[in-house]
Amino acid sequence: MNTSARRASAAVTPLRKQLADAPRRPTALDALAAATKMFQAGERVDMQGLARTLEVDRTTLYRWVGSREELLAEVLWALMDKTVARLRAKAGAGPVAAEIVTGAALATMANVGMQKFLEREGDLALKLLTTKASEFQQRLIRLIAEVVDLDRRAGHLHSAVPAADLPYVLVRIMESYVYLGLITGDEPDAERASRVIHALLPVACKDL
Repeated sequence: MNTSARRASAAVTPLRKQLADAPRRPTALDALAAATKMFQAGERVDMQGLARTLEVDRTTLYRWVGSREELLAEVLWALMDKTVARLRAKAGAGPVAAEIVTGAALATMANVGMQKFLEREGDLALKLLTTKASEFQQRLIRLIAEVVDLDRRAGHLHSAVPAADLPYVLVRIMESYVYLGLITGDEPDAERASRVIHALLPVACKDL
């Protein structure tokens, strides 16, 4: 056996082998990922079931994620943040705000997990998504403000709505159409949402 082979053999000690073979302990990020998977599948995010899936006790789970409402708010935000990031990545060089905001609304309407959540826990959904009970709405307003600012800085946007108010108005419009079933009993309306969002984000006319 040559010197390098002997060194390699000597490096694999019994302790190192046990450490390498030991299963990785779950973390708070694993809890968020597992809860998101449950939500996306249209299942109710149940804390006891989630703890069982992660093979931890409920006390540990609550210490990681806070309450069930706090966990759901993070699941909802993770999905929205990912959706907007995907839409921004595929956006072209021209005006993007209307397409991104509309795309986020349509993706929310089409999401099976969101549909089931609204059907099963509508009051809780509105509480987490549209009130100060969680930071979801404020985070979405800040994110939409970034998107709108891209068009404004590029000279693409010409809106009559004051710049400071526009992101909030857009989010409220999204909410009005996405959660229409809970508000009025009507079906969510993608076309109406798109028309209103585009009307609020008119493209600036360029001189020829």
